[in-house]
Amino acid sequence: MGIEFAESDRGAGEAYLRLAAGVDEFEGYAHPHAARVARLADALAEHFRLSRADRTSIVFAALLHDIGEMTMQRDYIKRDGPLNEAERLDLMRHPVIGEQEAARSGADRAVQLLVRWHHEWFGGGGYPDALRGEQIPLGARILRVADAYAALTDTRPWRPAGTEAEARKHLGLWAGIEFDPAVVLAFLSLEGLPELRSFAGERRGTDEPAAESQEAPSIIRAQKAPADGDAAAEGEEVVHAGEPPAQYPWDAGTPS
Repeated sequence: MGIEFAESDRGAGEAYLRLAAGVDEFEGYAHPHAARVARLADALAEHFRLSRADRTSIVFAALLHDIGEMTMQRDYIKRDGPLNEAERLDLMRHPVIGEQEAARSGADRAVQLLVRWHHEWFGGGGYPDALRGEQIPLGARILRVADAYAALTDTRPWRPAGTEAEARKHLGLWAGIEFDPAVVLAFLSLEGLPELRSFAGERRGTDEPAAESQEAPSIIRAQKAPADGDAAAEGEEVVHAGEPPAQYPWDAGTPS
């Protein structure tokens, strides 16, 4: 489960791991998040046969990707409940602040830019620069998928973890909108990695599964009213192929 660094990168890597642990604690993740994102992203980078230097940049950026949130020290990060519009706009500053903090930590420009762009969306709806498609470096597109999956399958202060199947479904539904379809396909081909595990059903702070009656409901719902004349069974989830969920899973709290 550990991250292996080349001898020349070990000092920086270990320093970034320590920073990552502090960010995870601030964000209220139940399990180490940034290191998990780093390992998933590195597996994807290997799939795309990126160079060792590029893979190192992606791993370092994964460890630092949310350092801007910790720097901002906003109370709403851990609050149980949705963000208001002012808070959402404020939070959208964290990749730029993260870029600046990555520079202060000694990270090179490649790492800084990956931190800046890890919330850019393939369809152009992301932030801070509204980049689109291949304007977004492949490393940042990889981070977007790895970060989303790790966030969806871990417990947060305002919601339970989703299952592996739910997270994979979400990636597929948002491919071409938020995520690079090619990166999603590569991710869905990954097998056997411990980091793919979902923490759904765990009680917060333990490895003991929750009792079945206490298991939290799915965090990914696509509740849509049936068309006129159509009837859906009570409580049935109605999903139209190719459409994203009606409510983004992070709408109950802050983005990942």
